[in-house]
Amino acid sequence: MTDARTIDDPARRKTELRCFLMLAVVFAPVFSVALVGGLGFSIWIFQMFAGPPGPPM
Repeated sequence: MTDARTIDDPARRKTELRCFLMLAVVFAPVFSVALVGGLGFSIWIFQMFAGPPGPPM
């Protein structure tokens, strides 16, 4: 005997909605901020060693 849930099962729909909201509201913004922050931090560290961009003086 299997416990196969159909698409119309309210428990499955509730679980899928929770998963979607967790991904869309929590993980996507956190991942975006971490990605942009990591890129900015790596550029900042690079410029500490290589100097700021622009023509040489």
